[in-house]
Amino acid sequence: MTAPVRVLFPFAGGDLVGGSHQSALRLAAGLDRSRYEPVVLVHGEGGRVARFAAQNGLAPIRLDRPPIIAPRYSRRPGDASAPGYLLTSLPRLAHLLRRWNIAIVHTNDGRMHLTWALPARLAGCRLIWHHRGDPEALGVNRVAPLLAHRVVSVSDFSRPVRPVRPLGDRLRVIRSPFDKPAAQPDRAACAEALRARIGAAPGAVVLGYFGALNGRKRSDHFVRAVAEIRRALPGEDIHGAIFGRPERDCDPVERELQALAGSLGIADRIHLMGHVSPVEPSLAGVFALLVTARGEPFGRTLIEAMHLGTPVIATRHGGNPEAIEDGRNGFLVDPDDPAAFAAPVRRLLTEPGLDDRIAAAARTDLDRYSTAEHLRRVQALYDEVLEQA
Repeated sequence: MTAPVRVLFPFAGGDLVGGSHQSALRLAAGLDRSRYEPVVLVHGEGGRVARFAAQNGLAPIRLDRPPIIAPRYSRRPGDASAPGYLLTSLPRLAHLLRRWNIAIVHTNDGRMHLTWALPARLAGCRLIWHHRGDPEALGVNRVAPLLAHRVVSVSDFSRPVRPVRPLGDRLRVIRSPFDKPAAQPDRAACAEALRARIGAAPGAVVLGYFGALNGRKRSDHFVRAVAEIRRALPGEDIHGAIFGRPERDCDPVERELQALAGSLGIADRIHLMGHVSPVEPSLAGVFALLVTARGEPFGRTLIEAMHLGTPVIATRHGGNPEAIEDGRNGFLVDPDDPAAFAAPVRRLLTEPGLDDRIAAAARTDLDRYSTAEHLRRVQALYDEVLEQA
């Protein structure tokens, strides 16, 4: 019997588990073990990344040395300089790949792309570069076209726009995996519990933001949108609940959001909820999910909300229009105008049955994002690159 092919999934350790971690680790956990054996590696302190891997039935390997290299925006103390990486990290990582008999290296974020691309090629592995970010990113436009055997983009929006070498059929768009929750929460009960948690009156309209507190997702735009919605609907008790945390502990974004809310006169209507797990009761409890991001390749909470029956109001930008058809399974609004969120909220409040129709249409569209379909397409890609080895 042929031994399964070993696939390495490397991650930088830490306490921030984003959509890319969830998608990649669930992919690793779901591989057909008769054909593919996932090897999950976590650099440095494992943190929540390692714990999330373990929760999905994976046994991550911790690797403290050699140091990784990173793009400037995500560089951390202790990361390798370019000369240090080339002289020390590169040969050691290539040696590990050979020693562990890795056939495929599947990278999922900027630090891991840059750290593992050269070792993969040096060790004779097949490199899958899974791009989940900006279509203008330097790595996917300048490095991936030269080194990757396949580039996977999570949406049409995130396809690299200026590759230094044509990718041709090496580029594939494969949506991230999403499955319906095992138990469907009761939205009315979840809404009541959420109102009680934030001290809102019965019948209050709680709008939700879910995600990291960063520039791309624009939590500040959410605060401004809530202020505009309150101004447009003075008869409604409007609240905004922000679920998420900064990407770095030293980031002052929470204080900045509180100050912004105060300047807009809604300090008592914006609630910083932090990170919650499981997220489903909170996501089911909000009246609507506001997706305020610009340049979001394909947001995870958007699809999760659709599964739960929570209406989605998203910016007409990034990958959002690839999932949302305005007025049918959700709403799309001008990404530059926070007041644009008010009209869909008004419709949901005043048009009988609209929320149910939106939820029903959303659920009919979700089979194409299933984990089974994602696994089928990724494993077919693995088969393809191995046949060409």
